[in-house]
Amino acid sequence: MPGKRGRGGSPGRRSRTARAERSCSVSHMERLLREGHYAQRLSSSAPVSLGAIIQYLTARVLERAGHEAQNSGRRRLTPELVDVAARNNALLSGFFSTSTISQAAPAQH
Repeated sequence: MPGKRGRGGSPGRRSRTARAERSCSVSHMERLLREGHYAQRLSSSAPVSLGAIIQYLTARVLERAGHEAQNSGRRRLTPELVDVAARNNALLSGFFSTSTISQAAPAQH
């Protein structure tokens, strides 16, 4: 049928996010890196790497929050559980030491 396109447009065109098999948008990462003026020049692999790092950290935090939810007998993830998961892990607590997770109670020091 003329004028009717299949899903995804032309068969050869794939987004950079799809080619990199990432769930974080590569174009969005590139825009953030460019607007932040972190360097004069930016390689084509830098936003892909940043997207991979953010995707990995997100997966680790959500995995830990899921374990916290199971241990406390809950079925849903809440901001408090995400905060507890990030603070109770030695490696992740370094990344989140200066961050504030919205809608979570302040951590007990």
